[in-house]
Amino acid sequence: MASIGISGVRKSYAQFPVLHGVDLEIADGEFVVLVGPSGCGKSTLLRMIAGLEDITEGDISIAGTRVNDLDPKDRDIAMVFQSYALYPHMNVAGNMSYSLRLRRTAKDKIAGIVTAAARKLGLDPLMERRPRALSGGQRQRVAMGRAIVRQPKAFLFDEPLSNLDARLREQMRGEIKKLHQDLGATSIYVTHDQIEAMTLADRIVAMNAGLIQQVGTPLELYDRPANLFVAGFIGSPGMNVLTGRYEGQTADIARLVLDHGPAIPLGRAYPLTDGTPVSLGIRPEHLELSPAGGAGLAARIELVEPTGFGTILHLVTPGTSSIALKGFTLDRAAAGASREVSLGFPPERLHLFVEEKRVEPAS
Repeated sequence: MASIGISGVRKSYAQFPVLHGVDLEIADGEFVVLVGPSGCGKSTLLRMIAGLEDITEGDISIAGTRVNDLDPKDRDIAMVFQSYALYPHMNVAGNMSYSLRLRRTAKDKIAGIVTAAARKLGLDPLMERRPRALSGGQRQRVAMGRAIVRQPKAFLFDEPLSNLDARLREQMRGEIKKLHQDLGATSIYVTHDQIEAMTLADRIVAMNAGLIQQVGTPLELYDRPANLFVAGFIGSPGMNVLTGRYEGQTADIARLVLDHGPAIPLGRAYPLTDGTPVSLGIRPEHLELSPAGGAGLAARIELVEPTGFGTILHLVTPGTSSIALKGFTLDRAAAGASREVSLGFPPERLHLFVEEKRVEPAS
């Protein structure tokens, strides 16, 4: 196990910059997830840590040693890719033991290491099978087993579950998290799936356009997003965002005057001057639904999406300049009671952003 340091790292392909200066410290034994949309630079950063991409500028260290100029084989890391990359002519035992045989490890030691790894991953009954006789989930476990037997300083995962169906992804998420708890190994995991990020990470690194947007625990990013990008990317369904201008210098009168519609009481004063353009965010599950004619914002239910656990409601405010919102409720009857509703905005659930950055209430 080892800590990983990333300092001022930049990456360009010819004249096209991909990473614009990344600074990040990953503690020994920590599970960090790099999450963001396609093209944000997360896989490029992972490949630079692995030594598969050159560093244009900056430094990367593993266990306190600068590794910029080290070959991948000398960095003592193990990588699990999106593609399983198993040797088709070898059985499970052969695939898992291959790197140890290359190192000329003693046969009895290889057997012990491979057996222990197979037991952790539930591969014991499959050791004589070849990859073509395995399911997708079993192949991914073999790929992880091949990484585990190397006993590296760090594990790097590059979207390892992308090729699996939804049920297998759910199963494998649990297996990866349990594996990390058992091994306690430093791990960096890349994904575009925010559910994977939320369920697996000790800390999430949210990235966009080659920059780190926010670093924190899953609930820190969910409860207090640093900017509009994080607010919209973390959470499913995504956060509702309304635009308008701020008015009021005291909690009693502070409100958001919508660009298209009435004002929404904020219940708390913010350190802003009257007329400041702001964005107001509220998560779908925090919208309060009540019968039409109430004190809230009038809306109509346009579409209902039952999920089993709860119901996603697509809402539209009346008028020519209507606002589209999403609500989420556990009350199955709420959608069928009436198509016309009033929406409440609890002050403690509101997020205010100015120029896309989060603003905290005045103390």
